[in-house]
Amino acid sequence: MALTMNSTLAEVYANPIGHDALAKMLLQLGQPETLINNPLVGHLKLKQLSKVAELAKIPPTFFSSLLNLLNLAPTELDTVSINPAQVQPEWWKEAVIYQIYPRSFQDSDGDGVGDLRGIIDRLDYLQGLGVDAIWLSPIYDSPNDDNGYDIRNYQEIMAEFGTMYDFDTLLASLHKRGMKLIMDLVVNHTSDEHPWFQKALAGDKKYQDYYIFRDGADPEHPDTVPPNNWTSFFSGPAWNYYPELGKWGLHLFSKKQMDLNWDNPEVRQEVVDMINWWLDKGVDGFRLDVINYISKEAGLPDGDQTIADLMGYRGVEKYYFGPHLHEYLHQLKAEAFEPHNAFTVGETPGVGIEMAKLLTAAPRRELDMIFSFDQLDTPGHTRFDDYQYDLNYLKKYLIEWTENYPNDCWMSLFYNNHDNPRMVSKVSENPEYRERIAKLLAVIQLTGKGTPFIFQGDEIGMANQKFGAIDELKDVESLNLYQEKLANGDSPEDAFRHVLAGTRDHARVPMQWNDGRNAGFTTGTPWIQNDGDYLEWNVSTQQRDHSSILNFYRDLIELRHLNKDALVYGDIKYTYVKRGDYFGYFRISPADAGGKRKVFFIECNLAGVEQIRPRQPEGFELLYSNYPTPAKTLRPYEANIYRVR
Repeated sequence: MALTMNSTLAEVYANPIGHDALAKMLLQLGQPETLINNPLVGHLKLKQLSKVAELAKIPPTFFSSLLNLLNLAPTELDTVSINPAQVQPEWWKEAVIYQIYPRSFQDSDGDGVGDLRGIIDRLDYLQGLGVDAIWLSPIYDSPNDDNGYDIRNYQEIMAEFGTMYDFDTLLASLHKRGMKLIMDLVVNHTSDEHPWFQKALAGDKKYQDYYIFRDGADPEHPDTVPPNNWTSFFSGPAWNYYPELGKWGLHLFSKKQMDLNWDNPEVRQEVVDMINWWLDKGVDGFRLDVINYISKEAGLPDGDQTIADLMGYRGVEKYYFGPHLHEYLHQLKAEAFEPHNAFTVGETPGVGIEMAKLLTAAPRRELDMIFSFDQLDTPGHTRFDDYQYDLNYLKKYLIEWTENYPNDCWMSLFYNNHDNPRMVSKVSENPEYRERIAKLLAVIQLTGKGTPFIFQGDEIGMANQKFGAIDELKDVESLNLYQEKLANGDSPEDAFRHVLAGTRDHARVPMQWNDGRNAGFTTGTPWIQNDGDYLEWNVSTQQRDHSSILNFYRDLIELRHLNKDALVYGDIKYTYVKRGDYFGYFRISPADAGGKRKVFFIECNLAGVEQIRPRQPEGFELLYSNYPTPAKTLRPYEANIYRVR
């Protein structure tokens, strides 16, 4: 039943999109969900709330935009979700997946850019770490406006990275080791240098309909006012004007990343054919870049300014969970992924737990898993805020998802990727705690319920870089934001300080292999410089230290592999949930034929101060700790794993 202004807030909250949209807004405002999820407020109708909202200068268009978004959602989840008592085994549920940013992993030829041969040279290291699969950020041919996320040719390898022969060698080498390869697939947009877009600019009507071209909003001055008020995630309007066509083209990201028109069935068929080409080569799965953006609302209406003020981007509610998203994902599943038994994980910014169920419940046949990003920043904060992350929020997030995500869905567990600053630094910049925090995060990730995704360098505790000036950064998002801040009146110092807090380049500096020249990454000049951190924090040094972060990761990955019944498929039971700065839980396997269960207990101090241990571990066998010796109290950021006899 469609929601209207006569619907109550409780009815809105029961809608999958309504639940997650309101939760996201409250998160941005730093307010608890109990603000609206209570009987006193829940019975209020939207038309009553709109009158109150007028006093706060919230226009009526906010509610019409919200209702329009909510009525796009399928509400039949309960009827299609089997939610079995036990989790269905899959290789990707048992796997530990390692993300490689190829440009920064290992350079084999001295040009300062990482490449496929460099990855091949490091496969023994990855196998020794215990990872089961690697996920590669894009390696396709690209002009590199956004470091490969602007694809020029989907079926060629970027020249800096090597050749298709190198790719085939990498794939065969992985499979020989029993490891799998997941590629990054960017199909919301292409580079403006892609042949399809170049043909569109040359006047080919067929290919003009492959993209989203529109007339300007002012008929008398078609080149001055874009078709709508949407903004780009990389600053400025989301439109470019093309005088040769007399039209504007949509780009949600950089000006060289042009959005594809997924409403065109020929575009969808091109994507299906391309995916099948890679899967036929033996690729094991894909990470799907901003895949929830592929369906835009018909007519591309203006975005609501109130929502923009909350979210930071205007127009996002018109496409982040679009009207045909489920239909298009199902087509990809049915025509490409399913026939190859390929794994998929979608990057889905803005999607919360209820939307995630709609996307990943196995009977719906859309995606296997998603990346939710709500755990990466605490309430009221964004990536570009300079603040100390409170691990109590990570605890709250994990408990909510693991207790409410059904067994026919599956979580991704991650802190870092190529788009975010390092979590170790966000928790604390105090060097005294760096190793403790890195190991604490490893414990939570590798004993949690879901698939761990390790980003290169996590396993040695890599931290944010100490960039000193804007010209040291390479990221197009950061550089555009810096210019936007200057244009808005910020001083160069303030603009750089803001950008530095959240720049993606923190995660993109070269992998720290040793304490030699350029951290062992290249014999040439690196495309982006490290800050010297590698002199102390590197793979070579940690390989020789039995108590290092690296060896801690190896041990925990092995523990997870050897105890899949408990640490992958087992139940999770939380203890002392209401106690602040404390995170404790059991992982429990199903009973064997003799009625016995395998049980592990994990306890973590989430703060940088000592606290009394609420549960003394008598009768527990301590297996791993991020401290060398036991103590009666829980020390700062202490994490322990016990076997329960």
